[in-house]
Amino acid sequence: MNFLKALSRTKLYWGLIAIFLIGVLSSPLTSSGRNIFLSSGNLLDVLRQVSTTGLIATGMTAVILTGGIDLSVGSLMAICTVVCAMLLTVPGDTAALYLGLPAVGLAVLVVGAAAVRFVFLNIEKSRAGVTHIRDIQLDRTRGTVLPAAAGIVLCALVLSFLLPQMQTKFGVLGVLLVAPAVGLMFGAVNGVIIVVGRLQPFIVTLAMMVTALGIARLTAGQNNAVLPVYTGSNATADFDMLRQLVFGIVPMPGIFFIVAILLYGAVLRFTPFGRYVYAIGGNEEAARLSGINAGRVKIVTYAVSGLLAGIAAVLYVAQYRQGKPDAGAGLELDAIAAVVIGGTSLMGGRGSLAGTFCGVLIFGLLSNILQLHNINSNLQLVLKGVIIIGTVLVQERNAYDLLAQLRLPGASRRPAQGDTSVEERTSRETLSITMEERRNETP
Repeated sequence: MNFLKALSRTKLYWGLIAIFLIGVLSSPLTSSGRNIFLSSGNLLDVLRQVSTTGLIATGMTAVILTGGIDLSVGSLMAICTVVCAMLLTVPGDTAALYLGLPAVGLAVLVVGAAAVRFVFLNIEKSRAGVTHIRDIQLDRTRGTVLPAAAGIVLCALVLSFLLPQMQTKFGVLGVLLVAPAVGLMFGAVNGVIIVVGRLQPFIVTLAMMVTALGIARLTAGQNNAVLPVYTGSNATADFDMLRQLVFGIVPMPGIFFIVAILLYGAVLRFTPFGRYVYAIGGNEEAARLSGINAGRVKIVTYAVSGLLAGIAAVLYVAQYRQGKPDAGAGLELDAIAAVVIGGTSLMGGRGSLAGTFCGVLIFGLLSNILQLHNINSNLQLVLKGVIIIGTVLVQERNAYDLLAQLRLPGASRRPAQGDTSVEERTSRETLSITMEERRNETP
């Protein structure tokens, strides 16, 4: 039974290995007998193709871990592709400029002020010798005046860099600042409405999906279904760097995806913010009673989801040389499928970005295998749907239950009460540790 328990806990990785082996064994061969699936060019193409979905799935994971959902990421990516393409190709005053510059200014102001205040809080925490930062009370100067001043200065510096590009065309760094800021702004709006309005995330993000699509079409203009980007012609030639191979080996979109999933994974795994995300998904009411600011955590997760959608939009424009209002149609479903295939529960509180990474690769390798065999595109959709259902069934139901349904030997005993996943134990331990800290800190 220990073997079955270990198999149940590592089933995601075995699934990835199984998909990879199927690809190797079933791959067509070149005229020289070389395995096409195993060729470096093919595997790098898989990484390049999954990077856009992977970035969005990275942000989606934290949202789902809190027990929420974000259906708007596809439309947010679309509006960011329009903003990116327009800033690259159209000089002067444009709708993209009027949308992008305020978003950048507001994002830099808020993030800069929050970062400075966080530094002051940690300094005071070390000086006072308390165990938790939320029990620190800063004076007006350090708590409000200096953070606001720092945010304003940083905002002025960023805008002084961007404003001169209005009369020419934006460069690579400019669009990498503006497009993600637009996504972050819309994502934060999602979070604020969900928290302040106490509405279901499904309803709010569904409404934002439709709203963002309309804004994208208005920004592009009624006669612009597609905004072409020709590097070296109507856009800077440097923009090509976002689609090239780094050191001639790894595609640049893959670098963005890997860095994003490593950084966000470290945040969720090693910081209090990450523990709060799991605790809220496990039991939001208990998290609130233990002193966690659940509303603030939720707003941050939705804002980061929008930010990553904006980064994915810039990479999309670099890859496909165009921005269009329907660029992200259906992408939110692919991202959710990859997250769920990766073992993250839609109920929240259980999952990891390591699992999401595997889920994204499983999705990408499956698509690649079907394409190598020239499977009809409509049949590909059917097969993907069946595989998603089967994978989620395995992820959400314990292996003992599945074996019991098949009446296999050794399947009569359900797991003991303590046989829980790492994430479930982490969520419960976080709540107990936080509540213990609160009790110890109470005079």
